[in-house]
Amino acid sequence: MTTQFTVSSLARKCGLSRSAVLYYESIGLLAPAKRSAANYRGYGERELRRLEQICSYRDAGLKLADIRALLDLHGRDRPGSGATEILKRRLASLNVEIETLHEHQRSILRLMQNRNYLKGVKTMTKEKWTSIMKAAGFSEADMTRWHVEFERSAPEDHQQFLEFLHILPDEVRSIREWSRNGGVGRH
Repeated sequence: MTTQFTVSSLARKCGLSRSAVLYYESIGLLAPAKRSAANYRGYGERELRRLEQICSYRDAGLKLADIRALLDLHGRDRPGSGATEILKRRLASLNVEIETLHEHQRSILRLMQNRNYLKGVKTMTKEKWTSIMKAAGFSEADMTRWHVEFERSAPEDHQQFLEFLHILPDEVRSIREWSRNGGVGRH
């Protein structure tokens, strides 16, 4: 078998960082096809297909343990098999997350419609709004998803809302960029 990819070229092919490929290798999800005399990793089409599967499963939000199980079951999926159950379980989890986000949206709308409460707040700040969100039951992960969805579905309103919180322009840009990137990195 000839190798066609280095770690870096394989990572680029799948839109990943080099460290992500090495991490997947370190936990046993991926292995190089061979090593060169100088001990460099080499990957072929088979490893590329496997990494593309891993990426597809990650895009679906599956946990690494579930991805490992799916890869082990690959090609043996039948109705009622483990692969089908794993995917059904993820779908059910997504439905719960979506309902939770809808409830958070409804909570925020109630807060925003409660003009008596907002009138009593002379200056709304990021800190005050964050404390309101936490009091309404939002976790850090919930607030991240909220920002991501707000930016995705109503970017101009998201901008205005962040300005309403008296956030400085540089931080507003940072929060919006972070939101566009799915809440990954720092804002």
